[in-house]
Amino acid sequence: MSSDEAAADDLSGLSGFFFYVFIVHPATAWILRPGRFEKKKSIMYAIGFLAALASIKTGLEMQARGPNHYQLLGVTRASNPLEIKRAYKKLSLQLHPDKNTAPDASERFDEVKKSYDVLMDMELREVYNKFGPEGIASNKRFDETQFFIELGVFYITWGMMVFVLTLGKKSGDARQWCFTGMIVMLVCEIAIMTARNNPLPKELFPTSTEHEVVWLMHSLFPAFMNGCRSLGAFLFIDLDAQARQLLLALQEQNKDILLVLRDVQIGVQTIQAHGGGGGGAGRLAGSGAATTAGLPAQGAAPITRATPTGKIKELQERLQNSNTSVVKAVDDLKSEGQKSSSFGFYAMIMGYIAFSYLFSNN
Repeated sequence: MSSDEAAADDLSGLSGFFFYVFIVHPATAWILRPGRFEKKKSIMYAIGFLAALASIKTGLEMQARGPNHYQLLGVTRASNPLEIKRAYKKLSLQLHPDKNTAPDASERFDEVKKSYDVLMDMELREVYNKFGPEGIASNKRFDETQFFIELGVFYITWGMMVFVLTLGKKSGDARQWCFTGMIVMLVCEIAIMTARNNPLPKELFPTSTEHEVVWLMHSLFPAFMNGCRSLGAFLFIDLDAQARQLLLALQEQNKDILLVLRDVQIGVQTIQAHGGGGGGAGRLAGSGAATTAGLPAQGAAPITRATPTGKIKELQERLQNSNTSVVKAVDDLKSEGQKSSSFGFYAMIMGYIAFSYLFSNN
């Protein structure tokens, strides 16, 4: 890969970032708009949309990059020099310009010859595995200090982008998910690039290099970040707003209770003033009806008799209903808060399990 091609890759990565931020993110937000689909369906549609788009975009970029040296020769990372030599001899006979009349036979022959020269030289092969064709073009060698400097610049830059793009109350969980993904990606990249032997599982990556795996992680991260932003905003629960609504509801219920207590107090005072006789009871009924005339009816049947005992029962029923509603609201708040706060922890655990499975046996 030439320097112009490397610059084109950098431009492609930058354009991909803006593509995800300004096109994919609004489209995902449209899918996740409340009321458009059911909650579970909205999440499934959004994840499917992001996964399909990231797969298509990454697949097109990989196709544009072309096959690597191992794929050109039809060998694997585990192939020894003898196997590489046999594969080259077979292809060179097929693609030699003197025997192949195809228009691109000469170009393909040169590519095969270049791949053979790189893979047969163990030093160049190691450079190619870690840094790709541009590493060979610039005669690059692995330097631990330089590696960690470049790593720090990359992740600090992306960390600042994540922080800026996830500002606001609704993006708190999204920021946590993005930083968790960055930590997992950072650990994987360090493990891949600092390993002396091939750290990639041969069953999953028979012909892939460390450089290609790192490039793939970097290429997929913008899609992951914008997916976290969209889902985080969609799943966000404003506990402060819910708490305010709950307090307002409790305040209204307290007002009703105070009105009932006032009626009870007036009824008791009336009984005490008239001695509690039958006439007094009738007058109490009239007084109670007068004092409760401004309250909304609680049932279909009109209240024909209001006594202190009836008012106390009414107060008990209202208190029981209020207590049930408050307990349910508090339980909902606790369950939603626990789900929201534990997602980042579970994501980190899953990343650690995946990392251990892929790299512990190598």
